[in-house]
Amino acid sequence: MTAKKVLVSLSGGIDSSLSCILLKEQGYKVVAATFRVYDSIQQGCLEKMKGCCSIESIAEARNFAINNGMEHHILDYRDFFKQTVINNFIGEYTHARTPNPCVLCNYEIKWGKVLQFAQSIGCHYIATGHYARVYSKNNRMILARSIDQQKDQTYFLWMLTQQHLSKTLFPLGNFTKQQVRELALQKGFKELFKKKESQEICFIPDGDYRRFLKSQPSSHNALSKEGNFVSTNGEVLGKHKGIAHYTIGQRKGLGIALGAPHYVKEIRYETNEIVLSTYEDLVTKEFLIERPNFVSIADFDDGLIVDAKVRYRTPPVKVRLYHQPNNTIRVVPQEKVYAVTPGQSAVFYLNDEVLLGGIILQSM
Repeated sequence: MTAKKVLVSLSGGIDSSLSCILLKEQGYKVVAATFRVYDSIQQGCLEKMKGCCSIESIAEARNFAINNGMEHHILDYRDFFKQTVINNFIGEYTHARTPNPCVLCNYEIKWGKVLQFAQSIGCHYIATGHYARVYSKNNRMILARSIDQQKDQTYFLWMLTQQHLSKTLFPLGNFTKQQVRELALQKGFKELFKKKESQEICFIPDGDYRRFLKSQPSSHNALSKEGNFVSTNGEVLGKHKGIAHYTIGQRKGLGIALGAPHYVKEIRYETNEIVLSTYEDLVTKEFLIERPNFVSIADFDDGLIVDAKVRYRTPPVKVRLYHQPNNTIRVVPQEKVYAVTPGQSAVFYLNDEVLLGGIILQSM
């Protein structure tokens, strides 16, 4: 019987590398692909050339694949990535929204371009090193949280469709991060065990998104056009440096002293104003999401109570969901949630299953 063929997105890090090894041990014919989505030199990040798209990291991934008997491909998606993910990132910030580029990259690149390539060379599946699980239940593909709740990455995967999930393997979904590290060491991959993870946006490896935006001509106006800081009752409090410098909930770096801590409550793109408030004023009574994608369910009844994550690193909160016109969903928190931010992703869970997700359109 011919082994099922799977294409693994191989960055050279411990998670994707061990995914290759585990799939080989399970009897799959593993093909590895390393894709390049940005140019470190052009982004002015020479000091960070060890990022996922550096020549060094690509070479390390290729050597790992070849040394472990795997066919390897290098895929250049820099132009497409700029047209989709980077341009969206710039556009969202310049229109007073805070984007999540990893979500869009997963959809456009890993389950877009890479899946297309995998199918073109006869692969039955694609696989990544994400900490997530996928399985079939009641004639539907289910996306579920990883066993490792602290490492779970389903928040970034809510845009995946039933077709995507039917072609996907997550070899690490039933492991904790510590178990993955121990497995790498047990299997003799000492260099992988020593590798540190990057927590930054891949095309901004120094973490300074303002520096990145300043280098983009299309975002110049939003960065340089001064406007007013205002209170919730409209009082002018001072001048801001440009709306792209700020995000909802921000306290540090405001450049204004008001005698007590103040936070960004609202960014008004049309009037170039930034509303400041106390922390308690950041409580969100309800919010709307747009472009919902139904993942583990096909629909829901209004009033359904689920868990919602409005940021990757914040704990989930209980909410109720209601259908709204124009393919939007109204979300009503059942407990306090602060600084819900337009442009970010909201992902909804029942137990460990990802029910649906969407982009936060407006918060009230």
